[in-house]
Amino acid sequence: MPCSAEMLAGVELFELVSDQDREMLAQVIDLRILAGGDILYRAGEPGESLFVVRYGEIQRSIRDTTGQTIELSIHSDNDIFGELALIDRTPRIATATALTDSELLELDREDLLVLFEKNPRAALHLLAAMGRMTREADELLRTRVSRNANIEAEEKITVLQRIADWISWFSGSMPFLLLNLVWFIVWIAINTLHLGMQEFDPYPFGLLTMIVSLEAIFLSCFVLISQNRQAEKDRVRSDIEYDVNIKAELEIAHLHEKTDRMYAEMLEYFTRIEKASAGPAGASVR
Repeated sequence: MPCSAEMLAGVELFELVSDQDREMLAQVIDLRILAGGDILYRAGEPGESLFVVRYGEIQRSIRDTTGQTIELSIHSDNDIFGELALIDRTPRIATATALTDSELLELDREDLLVLFEKNPRAALHLLAAMGRMTREADELLRTRVSRNANIEAEEKITVLQRIADWISWFSGSMPFLLLNLVWFIVWIAINTLHLGMQEFDPYPFGLLTMIVSLEAIFLSCFVLISQNRQAEKDRVRSDIEYDVNIKAELEIAHLHEKTDRMYAEMLEYFTRIEKASAGPAGASVR
C-alpha cells in the first residue's frame, strides 16, 4: 500500500527532506499495516527491505539451540529495523512480530539510495540505529545464559538426595558439633561420676564407641551422596559455560563481520556521492 507525504513528515528519518522530495519518496515507499500478533517476517526469510515504525510496537526475537525464545529488542515510534538483511543481502536473523496495532514504512534498496541522495544525513541516522542494535546484542550476550545449573539440578533431585543434602549441611554446622559435645559429656558423666543413675556403659564406653562408629559411617555415606550430586551440578555448569562462550564468540564475530562490511559499503557510497557532487562544480570552474 503506498503512503502519503504527510505520513513521511512525522518520521524522523525524513525530517530533513524537502516537501517536493518527500512527495516523490511517498510514491515509492510502501505502508504496511499490522494488527497485534501479526508476524511481519520470520527468521531465515530473504531480506529485501528495512522498516521504520510510524506507531505501534514490533518485537524482534530468535530461538536458541535449546528452543527457547530470546527477545532481542522492541521497536516503537521512529525506530528502524531490518536494515542488516537489506544491506548485506542475507536472510533475516530474527522474527518480527507486532505486539500492538502498528503502521510501518517499508523501504527497499532503491528507495534507500534515493533517500540518501536527497538527504545524506539520513545515512548517519541509519548507522546510529545499527550501532544501537549492536550494543543491545552485546548487552544481551553479556547477561543472557542458556540454562541455569541450579534449576536443572533441582529438577532431577530425589527425596533421598534432598535428605542427604540436609544431613550433610547439618553435620557441618556448629549446632551439630555442640549437640555431639553435650551428648558425649552427659554420657561419660553418667557412666563415670556415680550420679545415682545406673551405669549402662562403663569405661571404656563400648556402646558409645559403636554408636559413634555407626554415626560416622552413615554421615560419610550421606556426605558422599551430596558430593556426587554437587559434582554432577558442576559438570552441568561447565557444559553451560562452554555453550555460552561458544555462542558469544560466534555472535560477536558475526556482528563484527557485518559491521565491517556495512562500514565499507557506506564509505564506498559516500565516495561516489562526493565524486558526483564535485564533478559538475569542477567542470563549471574550468
